[in-house]
Amino acid sequence: MAGSGTRAGALVGCLTFALAAAGAAWGQTPEATAAMRARLPQDEVIYFLLPDRFANGDLANDRGGFTGDRLVTGFDPAHPDFYHGGDLVGLTRRLDYIQGLGVTAIWIAPVFRNKPVQGESGRESAGYHGYWILDFTSVDPHFGTDADLKTFVDAAHARGIKVYLDIVTNHTADVIQYEGCTGCDYRGTADHPWTRAGGVDGPEINAGFDPERPETFAALTRFDWAYRPFVPEGERDAKRPAWLNDLGVYHNRGDSTFRGESSLLGDFAGLDGVMTEHPRVVQGFIDVYGEWIDRLGIDGFRIDTAKHVNPEFWQAFVPAMRSRAAARGIPNFHIFGEVYDHDPAALARHTRVDGLPSVLDFAFQTKATDVAAGRAGPDVLARVHAADPVYEGGEQAALTLPTFLGNHDMGRIGWFLAKDRPDISDEELLARTTLAHALMMFSRGVPVIYYGDEQGFMGEGDYGRSRHDMWTSAVPDYRDGRRVGGPHSPYDASAPLYVRLSEMARIRRETPLLRRGLQVTREADDGPGLYAFSRLADDLPGEVLVVFNTGTVPIEARVAIEPTSLTWRALHGACAVLASAPGSFTVRVEPLDYIVCVSEDPR
Repeated sequence: MAGSGTRAGALVGCLTFALAAAGAAWGQTPEATAAMRARLPQDEVIYFLLPDRFANGDLANDRGGFTGDRLVTGFDPAHPDFYHGGDLVGLTRRLDYIQGLGVTAIWIAPVFRNKPVQGESGRESAGYHGYWILDFTSVDPHFGTDADLKTFVDAAHARGIKVYLDIVTNHTADVIQYEGCTGCDYRGTADHPWTRAGGVDGPEINAGFDPERPETFAALTRFDWAYRPFVPEGERDAKRPAWLNDLGVYHNRGDSTFRGESSLLGDFAGLDGVMTEHPRVVQGFIDVYGEWIDRLGIDGFRIDTAKHVNPEFWQAFVPAMRSRAAARGIPNFHIFGEVYDHDPAALARHTRVDGLPSVLDFAFQTKATDVAAGRAGPDVLARVHAADPVYEGGEQAALTLPTFLGNHDMGRIGWFLAKDRPDISDEELLARTTLAHALMMFSRGVPVIYYGDEQGFMGEGDYGRSRHDMWTSAVPDYRDGRRVGGPHSPYDASAPLYVRLSEMARIRRETPLLRRGLQVTREADDGPGLYAFSRLADDLPGEVLVVFNTGTVPIEARVAIEPTSLTWRALHGACAVLASAPGSFTVRVEPLDYIVCVSEDPR
C-alpha cells in the first residue's frame, strides 16, 4: 500500500498543531508560522463563509460608501439578495468562535470590489456574495479595506489558522452590453466564426486569428463576430486592472447554455465572459493574484467556475501561483477548483488535463447526502472512493480533495435531509445530520464545514435561501426557520452540532491516520446499514477503523482488519479491546450512529 508521507512528516504534523495552539495564546512566532506552513492540505478542517453574512463589526461600511436606497447601495438586511452588513472587522472579532470549532483553515467568498447592484428592472440583486467583480485589486468597501483584510489574515495566522481566498477568472461583473438585445442567446463559432463580422456571410475581420495560437492574438482588432458589444458611457473605465476595460479580452458570444463549446465561451448567467485564451489575460490574472499572495501571505485559492475556463489557462496559472507562493515561504499552497459535476471521472479530468491540483468533491457530496438520508446504501459512497486512482497523483492526490455536504449554491445538509424525509422528527434530523458530518470528517479528503451548519441552519432551499446571517436576521426565513438541534442564541458554542463537530475535529487533529491515511473499504451494504473502512499508511503505525450504521436497527457484525491489529481503543463510541481473531474485529453500532476505533499495533 502506498505511503502517505514520512514518519517524520507525521511527527511534524502533530507538532504543527501544538505550535499553532501556542501561537493563539502568545502571538505569531517564526516557529509557529513554519509549523503552520508545514501542514499539508489534507491536515486541515476548512470553514467556508460569506463575509457579508458572518459578523458585522463596522456599521459605517454597511452601504459601501454609497448613499441612496438599496438599488444604489446594495444594502437591505431584510432581503436575502442584498448586503446585510457583515465585514472583515466582524470576522476577525469572531476568530475565537471559529477556532473553538476545531477549524484550521478559513475559506472566504470573494472580497474584491463588486458591482453593488445589477439585474433587470424589478429583478435586481446585490453582489454581497462577491462573484460580480469590478476591481480585482482592492477589497469591496462593504467588507472594509485592504488593511482590514490583512489584519484578518494576520490574526488568523497568529492562531495557526490558514486563509484561502475565493478567486474568479472566468468572468467579471455584467458591464458589456450587446446592441439590439438583452439576455442574448449564445452564438457559436460554427455560425459566427472569429474571422467574420456577424456570421459566416459577413465581411472578413481579424484575418489570421486563431484562438489556439497565442501568436495570432495581435490580429484581433474587431469584436463583432457574434454581436456588436459596447460598454455604457458611465462604465467605460469601471474595471481594474485597466486591461479589463478592453472589449477584446472577452468572448462576446452571449449567454452560455452550459453545453458544448458554450460552457467555455459563453457568458456565465449574463456576466462578462473573459477570453482566458488571450495571453494578455493569462499574464494579467497571474499578476493580479500573485500580488495578493505577496501582499497577504495567504495559503491557498478556491477557484470559482473552474470548469468554464480553458485548460491551457490553468496549465499556466497554477504553476505560476505555486511558484509565487513558494517564493513567499508557502510550500503547501492549496489550490482547488469548483468543477460542478458529480462524476469522479469528470472531476478527475480537470486534474489530469487542466492541471488543477485538486477539485471540490461534488461526487462525495451527492453520495454522502444520499447515504445519510437513507436514500441509498453506503456502497454508493464506497464506489466514489474506489475511483480515487483516476485523479492525477492517484489516491494520494484524492486526500487533498475538499469534501463537503452543502454550500452557498446548493443548499444545506439539514434542508436536503428534511426534503427527503418531510416528516422527520427533530431527534432523527439531528442524528442524520451528525452522521453526514461524521462521514465527511473521517473519510479521506479535506472536510469543509459550511458556516452556520454548526448552528443547525437549514434554510428553505438552494442559492440565496441558504445564506443565513449568523446573527439574529431580519430575513424571516433565516430568523424563524427550523434548525437542526433546535433554536439557540447566535454564535452558541453549546449548540449540539457545534459541540459534535468540534469533537470530530479534535479526533481528526489528534489522529494522523485520519488526515493522511489512505482509505480501504471493509464493508459497504447495498442498502441502509453497515459501512466500515480503515485508514492506513505504510509509514504510520497502526490502523483506524471507522464504522457507520446508516440504518434504523442496531448492527453487530465482524469486519476485516489488518492481521497485525490486535489491540484497540475507542476514539468515539464503544470499541472492543481485542480483535476477535487476527484479521477480524467485532463491532456493535446503534442506529444512525458511528464508532471510531484505533489500533496502534505496528504493521
